[in-house]
Amino acid sequence: MLWLARRVGVSLLLMWVVATIVFLTLHMVPGDPAELLLSTGGVVPDAAAVAELRDRLGLDRPILVQYGEFLARLSRADLGVSLVDEYPVAEEILLRLPRTLELIAAGTLIAVAIALPGGTYAALHAGGTFDRAASAIAAVLQALPVFVLGTLLILVLAQWLRWLPAGGYAPLADDPGRHFLLLLLPAVAVAKGLAATVFRMTRTAMLDVLSRDHVRTARAKGLTQARVLRRHVVRNGMIPVTTVLGLQMGTLLGGTVLVEYVFNWPGLSTPLLRAVEQRDYPMVVGIVLTVSGLFLLINLIMDLLYAVLDPRITRS
Repeated sequence: MLWLARRVGVSLLLMWVVATIVFLTLHMVPGDPAELLLSTGGVVPDAAAVAELRDRLGLDRPILVQYGEFLARLSRADLGVSLVDEYPVAEEILLRLPRTLELIAAGTLIAVAIALPGGTYAALHAGGTFDRAASAIAAVLQALPVFVLGTLLILVLAQWLRWLPAGGYAPLADDPGRHFLLLLLPAVAVAKGLAATVFRMTRTAMLDVLSRDHVRTARAKGLTQARVLRRHVVRNGMIPVTTVLGLQMGTLLGGTVLVEYVFNWPGLSTPLLRAVEQRDYPMVVGIVLTVSGLFLLINLIMDLLYAVLDPRITRS
């Protein structure tokens, strides 16, 4: 329990650091945010309107007061309201976040289902035809930009072959079949980089474990290949794979922006891009902090998985 409490405490500390950096970054941006918000189409805003907006946003108060109010609002999960349509930021995030998480989950499942058995098989047959072909494909996928792959998927599978819809969104409750059809292509695009990375790490980790003395001893005792893999190889080899998987899943939180844009998937990317373009600072801050919090939560979950795979970690 002490180990878990330390991990949770570190995560909360990092979340405070991220929130502080975001707050300071906004105040380091050149120019008056209120004046920038009102300066549309090159029109010089009225001084009274700028003063009124500064008062509404609290920008006329000392920075320490603003910082204290900022942290107090975050402690209540109050992310403010959009400066464009005055819609609560938290409600907009709660509406769109499940769609982004669904896309990440689907991409992760596809990647893991392909990469873990593929990497293990490649390690068991190192130097063979499958190993060389799969490693070459993984290298190409890692180098291929996600928007290029997305465009190719739409061109081939949606436009030429007409097997799948090109993009869009259908609520799961209204039309489950179409919902998953629309999810498939963006999930594959999300999965490509993760699958390549996990495949290479799985292959490397399994090769390392297979060369260890205790595995050779187990084989010398006459244990079957399946039993050696299950009891001595997979569990030890999964620790570095879990590390990479956790880091990559956190990266996917930011990497889905292009995928959602290409496939018109209404996740967090739409309000984020719109907020950046319209200088909607509360919306930008809310989404950035949400993504950062999820990244830390994923890493905390990965720490718990380490403890399951190797209980010695909890004693460190």
